[in-house]
Amino acid sequence: MDLGGVDGLIHITDLSWSRVNHPSEILEDGQTVKVVILDFDDEKTRIQLGMKQLEAHPWDALSADMKVGDKVKGKVVVLADYGAFVEIAPGVEGLIHVSEMSWSTHLRSAGDFVKVGDEVEAEVLTLDREDRKISLGIKQLNKDPWENIEAKYPVGSQHVGTVRNFTNFGVFVELEEGIDGLIYISDLSWTKKIKHPSEFCNVGDKLEVIVLELDTAARRLSLGHKQLQANPWDKFETKYAEGTVLTGTATEVFDKGAQVQFEDAEVEAFCPSRLLEKADGSKIKKGEQAEFKVIEFNKEFKRVVVSHTGTFKEEERRSNSGSSNSNKPTMSTGDEKTTLGDIDALAALKKKMESGE
Repeated sequence: MDLGGVDGLIHITDLSWSRVNHPSEILEDGQTVKVVILDFDDEKTRIQLGMKQLEAHPWDALSADMKVGDKVKGKVVVLADYGAFVEIAPGVEGLIHVSEMSWSTHLRSAGDFVKVGDEVEAEVLTLDREDRKISLGIKQLNKDPWENIEAKYPVGSQHVGTVRNFTNFGVFVELEEGIDGLIYISDLSWTKKIKHPSEFCNVGDKLEVIVLELDTAARRLSLGHKQLQANPWDKFETKYAEGTVLTGTATEVFDKGAQVQFEDAEVEAFCPSRLLEKADGSKIKKGEQAEFKVIEFNKEFKRVVVSHTGTFKEEERRSNSGSSNSNKPTMSTGDEKTTLGDIDALAALKKKMESGE
């Protein structure tokens, strides 16, 4: 600015109470304007000037009737990942945080909803005239999807949702914007041993679900997928009844025993190490196929324990019993009973599988 032989500077922030990107938005060369001297440095011959200081602060001019809950209109002037600043009056800006842009709980950028220059309508969420701060929301202009949630998603109802993301313990499925439910990993399949949900489905997949639990106060929805089908363990109770002999393959062999999978691949059983012994004294190895006798079936814990040794030991006992002239009853050796050590091994196996080892 030429003050008549002396130059002064108006910093861009002192041109207007509103945001200014370039001085040409306010002034043009040769224009005569009224200014106020803000600072004067005699040694450096610098004069700092201002224009906005000649006008009342816009917050002082803000309507005294404005209150929380009011609807306001404004223009998006600044955009950041965490939100957007909206000018609702010259020099008065409010922040719309990204969490107040949609009822959806999925983290997104503010740029997914608005862009600089957009005219938006919002609701006043907080208003602090003393600190000159105002927060706004646009999701509040739409109905909260959790209203009447019991009518839309009652327990037992079936729906199709979109897989949004995974955790180590389950899958988050979006039924509609703002309504997410969790399927625990144990509710994905009746029979599959799933270490991580990504083994079962992919993000973006459509998945059929059933509502298991609904907590409106905590806004939590518990979903299930396996419950859409009958529990196959009811039929397994007959198929894998104790004493049944089936052909299976040792898929994993470790110190405590082996995992055994049968031809239908529906059930994976556990064979304790001492019951892997074959008639020749050697032990079944990984990948080896053999006959196994079911010695324990537990539907509640989805546990099947088998024995290979029992398939020929019983015949030996019967043969020995038939050839003996003694009238004394034969005593069971207990080879086919599940011991506490076996139960510990099953627990350790379960823990190992859940940890992904």
